[in-house]
Amino acid sequence: MFKIGYRTVKTAIGTGAAVFIAQLLGLEFYSSAGILVILCVQNTKRKSLQVSLHRFLACVLSMVFAFCIFETIGYTPLAISILLLTFIPTAVMLKIQEGIVTSSVIVMHLYSLKQITWLIVGNEIAILTIGISVALLVNMYMPSSENKLKEYQDKIESNFKTILFEMVVYLRNRESSWSGAELIETENMLNEARDLSFKKLENAFMREDDYYYRYFNMRMQQFEILERMIPLAASLSWTYEQADMIADVVENIGNAISPESTGVISLRQLQEMRELFRDMPLPVTREEFEIRAKLVQLVYEMEQYLLIKSRFKGKDNIKELI
Repeated sequence: MFKIGYRTVKTAIGTGAAVFIAQLLGLEFYSSAGILVILCVQNTKRKSLQVSLHRFLACVLSMVFAFCIFETIGYTPLAISILLLTFIPTAVMLKIQEGIVTSSVIVMHLYSLKQITWLIVGNEIAILTIGISVALLVNMYMPSSENKLKEYQDKIESNFKTILFEMVVYLRNRESSWSGAELIETENMLNEARDLSFKKLENAFMREDDYYYRYFNMRMQQFEILERMIPLAASLSWTYEQADMIADVVENIGNAISPESTGVISLRQLQEMRELFRDMPLPVTREEFEIRAKLVQLVYEMEQYLLIKSRFKGKDNIKELI
């Protein structure tokens, strides 16, 4: 069974309302008010406002071009071609190209009437005003995305824990039956969540807390580090002591994952582990040198992972939870 989205419902209601109002006022070409609603209802409030403004400005500009060209050359097909050849590049240059289609409709109205008077201009502006106003009005309703964003947040954090814990299992046992499915799932969810959080920002006319947008960007950066850590850990030939030390820190990081955590305490633990590594005997063989270099790289990646979270500012006053 097909599903009707809320944008479709808003567009349908708004189109009918705009045509009804324009027809009630006795405007010429009243159906164009409905076309404006269809074109101006967008996915977000800010985008709808921006598109509406651009369409209005473009339509006013097109009427100026129409007056100059039609009154000079005449109301002929050649005049329409010349008008579009000059108007479209101008609209693109002014970055109001969203209004080109709507403006073309206005131009055709003027062409069909074979004259441009203040009464006709007023009629076109009234149609523009009705169509844009109704579109903005119906687009004021946007379903809340708060619950969906929280679901994404919880699931992504759960997957982060799974990924880290599977890394711990491998470090301690040197084997794992993990399929890695959470990696693909997490990447997809991060992209979807970031898009949704950006849409939430775009639906606020006033200043909006960008917490979720910042949060998912932060997790995306951490996820990229996790993707580098996994093959790095798998390529090392560990001594049991080193493996257990790394595994302990990774496990602590996984256990403490939460929106409010800062990573400060885990950073301290990582620094202590780094000091212990420095006190270990220097590598002798080439293999030992390679292992030590990879070890340093892995510790660096873990540090970057934690630093990203430590710089993140949450909704409320943050405490050192890690």
